[in-house]
Amino acid sequence: MFDPVSKTLATPTATTRSASVVPINSHSIKVACSNCNLRELCMPLGLNSEELDQIDSVVNLRRKVKKGSLLFHNGEKFTNLFAIRTGFFKSYVASEDGREQVTGFQMAGEVLGLDGIASDHHTCNAVALEDAEVCLMPFDRIEELSRDIPSMQRHVHKIMSREIVRENGVMLLLGSMRAEERLAAFLLNLVDRLHARGFSQSELVLRMTREEIGSYLGLKLETVSRAFSKFAEDGLVEVDKRNIHILRSDLLRDIVGRTDCA
Repeated sequence: MFDPVSKTLATPTATTRSASVVPINSHSIKVACSNCNLRELCMPLGLNSEELDQIDSVVNLRRKVKKGSLLFHNGEKFTNLFAIRTGFFKSYVASEDGREQVTGFQMAGEVLGLDGIASDHHTCNAVALEDAEVCLMPFDRIEELSRDIPSMQRHVHKIMSREIVRENGVMLLLGSMRAEERLAAFLLNLVDRLHARGFSQSELVLRMTREEIGSYLGLKLETVSRAFSKFAEDGLVEVDKRNIHILRSDLLRDIVGRTDCA
């Protein structure tokens, strides 16, 4: 289905200040993609030891991003892709009058920064919804590697294609689905993505506010709250603030109208 992108609350003021993104220390740190437990999610499969060494030599810095801080902002010069190692992010654009439109939620194992490829400048803001850590992937070096390692080029294309599919999914959500269908699809997609990373297939903690979910799904806060209450009353989910226990994923999928929302 769609890729919402895809874990803690950001305060209104936090998303407007400059990022407090800092390296782990003042020196380059060996990230060792070859030993990362998220490698299969953000790197191509089947790399030999020499190719892994090449990638390790490129992705050699990590940055910590404090909850509520911007990783990058709209208009900033594009130099890196960012592989999320830990934490959750929200991407959004802001209108001239200060209103936010959430464009996605990203989690560990996913890549941020693709928006900057076309114009060499970022076209949205990315804020950490909880304390997070990212691996820096200098795009000029990634392009060089892609010429030497065909599977790397295919993987970059796959990531970009996945973003296009996600955008198409969002258009479907906003254009043709009712409120309950939108929320059901969002929850199923989120839990499926978390399950792929080793988390529960039925329980999740929402790291975004109901208002942020509404912004992403094109719904008012009150509508999102009513939909959650309806799901709980019908025995589809149990809701305890941000803790969600999915009781009947089959019925949620019926609401969406398809058997697979991934």
